Amino acid sequence: MRRNRLKKEKPNIAFAVVFPLVTFVVIFAMFYYGITQLSEASDRQQLEGLQTTIERDIVHCYASEGEYPPSLEYLEENYGLTYDHSKYFVDYQPVGTNILPDVTVMEVSK
Repeated sequence: MRRNRLKKEKPNIAFAVVFPLVTFVVIFAMFYYGITQLSEASDRQQLEGLQTTIERDIVHCYASEGEYPPSLEYLEENYGLTYDHSKYFVDYQPVGTNILPDVTVMEVSK
């Protein structure tokens, strides 16, 4: 009879060790997934914000000077545009002084 009681306790000990471990792993995975999603959303928002800022500075330059900026560097020097050059690639293609330039903003691969 004593042996039966010991055998019944072993599954409880295994459950007491395995259940908290599995619970911890599941909670950690959910936390990691949530942080990853927030990070990706933040990156997308920063990219859209940079695109909007560049477009706003281009229009501001045109309104102030009567022509579109000749280069991205011109916007940086005269209109205070700043961004992380190592994180974003900005392709600025001026078409003419009175034609809106073509601007493409891309995130540099990690």
